[in-house]
Amino acid sequence: MKKISNPPIAKKIAKSLITHGDERIDNYFWLNDRENSEVIEYLNAENAYTQSVMKPTEDFQKSLFEEMKARIKEDDESVPYFYNGYWYITRYETGKDYPIYTRKEGSLEAEENIMFDCNIMAKKHKYFKLGGISISPDNTMAAFSIDTVSRRQYTIQVKNLKTGKLHPNKIKNTTGGCTWASDNETIFYSVKDPVTLRACKIFKHNINEKASEDIEVFHETDETFNAFVYKTKSRKYIVIGSSSTLTSEYRILPADNPDGEFKMFHQRERGLEYAIAHYNDAFYIITNNDNAINFKLQKTPELATEKTHWKDVIPHRPDVLVEDIEIFQHYYVLNERIQGLNKLRIISWDGNEDYYLPFDSETYTAYLGNNPEFNSDVLRYGYNAMTTPSSVMEFDFKTKTNVVLKEQDVLGDFNKENYTSERIWATARDGEKIPMSVVHKKGLKKDGKNPLLLYAYGSYGSTIDPYFSTIRLSLLDRGFIYVIAHIRGGEYLGRDWYENGKLLKKENTFFDFIDCSKYLIEEQYTSRKHLYANGGSAGGLLMGAVINMNPELYHGVVAAVPFVDVVTTMLDDSIPLTTGEYDEWGNPNDEVYYRYMKSYSPYDNVTAQDYPNLLVTTGIHDSQVQYWEPAKWVAKLRDLKTDSNNLLLHVDMHTGHGGASGRFESLKEVALEYAFLLDLEGITQ
Repeated sequence: MKKISNPPIAKKIAKSLITHGDERIDNYFWLNDRENSEVIEYLNAENAYTQSVMKPTEDFQKSLFEEMKARIKEDDESVPYFYNGYWYITRYETGKDYPIYTRKEGSLEAEENIMFDCNIMAKKHKYFKLGGISISPDNTMAAFSIDTVSRRQYTIQVKNLKTGKLHPNKIKNTTGGCTWASDNETIFYSVKDPVTLRACKIFKHNINEKASEDIEVFHETDETFNAFVYKTKSRKYIVIGSSSTLTSEYRILPADNPDGEFKMFHQRERGLEYAIAHYNDAFYIITNNDNAINFKLQKTPELATEKTHWKDVIPHRPDVLVEDIEIFQHYYVLNERIQGLNKLRIISWDGNEDYYLPFDSETYTAYLGNNPEFNSDVLRYGYNAMTTPSSVMEFDFKTKTNVVLKEQDVLGDFNKENYTSERIWATARDGEKIPMSVVHKKGLKKDGKNPLLLYAYGSYGSTIDPYFSTIRLSLLDRGFIYVIAHIRGGEYLGRDWYENGKLLKKENTFFDFIDCSKYLIEEQYTSRKHLYANGGSAGGLLMGAVINMNPELYHGVVAAVPFVDVVTTMLDDSIPLTTGEYDEWGNPNDEVYYRYMKSYSPYDNVTAQDYPNLLVTTGIHDSQVQYWEPAKWVAKLRDLKTDSNNLLLHVDMHTGHGGASGRFESLKEVALEYAFLLDLEGITQ
């Protein structure tokens, strides 16, 4: 990696921020203005600096890109699924970045009808994302949405699938999803607050009328809640949901009565979470009601939905986390998690059958697939492991047979027998056992000399399951070990695992990651000279926290779209997501939470010390973590750090939180990250 003597230095303009009598001086607050030409000039200077430092790796980046791209089957298509008389298929064509959405009526042998060719739709845009597609009950129309900015503000339109013509109405600033009433004329959709981007209103639109005449049917005024709308799988009800981190509430309306009034399912109670599924004359409810920490399944009559009527179907079990339910005509399937592992439990409505699908590996991922058809005798589900490509499976309820509908094609000389995976456990400083999923090439010796990339997320109860990646092979084949740390803050080991990694226990997340790092070094999987860390978004916060606490453990770190200015962001309720995050991080308007947040906030705790080599990435249009957080963080690190290690900021000036659109363009970002890591190891090809 080329050493550049003069990296960009952001000017300092002291901004005094006083909360609870405590003053923080933010010298880089001025970067919070994307309309300021000086801000753009600084970001461009950082990009130029990163490009100059990484210039010796440009050819390597290109070869990595081509290598990763070459493993992808370009002329690929999804497994067809059947819904309401049609087979739906998403396919890709060689050399093209975007999907083509098609369908066939009645039979897979029928003529293909192209609904949307995203390659054509994306031509005039630097960023393009097709949001949800919702087909009308009579199959003649499709409501769809697009985002061409990467700020997750979608515009909804309706296309006539018979004529190919678009309805003139455009509904702007939506979440992208919508659902049809039974009349084939009415759609319900959610709208975002134009400033905070919080989904706060549900509207009703008649496709034959102007969007300006749409009727507001629900307004969520609590700034900690988000609103959404969908139709039950039974197709009988339109459901408006409203949820915060800790609380749920639903309203229901018969889909054949779109002009009716929505009925409250059960009024919100702080701390009560529930999700509903309709079957025959009842609703089935996954809920934490009655202190069911890991959730349970309850049932209530469809005409008596208040909590007093809810009855247990599957009682709470302290060692089993209930995550999801899929309902069919003769069976229902629960997605459960036991000791971190996914389990699919199949139960017949008559109670005569109750069993789990068998899975053998200890580092696999299994999940409910696309099962839109209620009158089906087969379960579609997905399976993969760290050494096994993704498969789409189909299980027949009647014959009890499994069929592999499709296994992900990995082109080239890939052989899964060349790799091995395991699950290991580190002991955290408070005695908890922290699981890690590990994958590497066979024959590797634990001698402390192996480069190792440790990844984690650790927030929102989001579980990072051990999964297969064709991209990751570019590291494994060059001798890297890849490890996922299932740290607290996720739900890998149940709801308590999440509760003990949030709010005033958030530091457990950071300590777990550090203790996993130390374990990997002690057991000679790697050493400090060869240990690397990676996390994005809230996982970027994790990266910022651990390198403040124990920078000496890591040779290099990649922090993607990192949430690092925790206190300032959580005090600004005009920023997207802030108010809805109080139950995750705490509300700093409360001094207890303010002090605790400040104690770990990466930006506030940058100090004069040595830091690892660091690559930070962000997008100018990021709606989840605003670009100025990583920009300010890098500026402060550059001012205070005492080492000569690389500190690089890469700002995508066209995209947001998810990075580049298109299946190949995003690989260039990965190639940059991998080249950064591999170059630090002296691996240049």
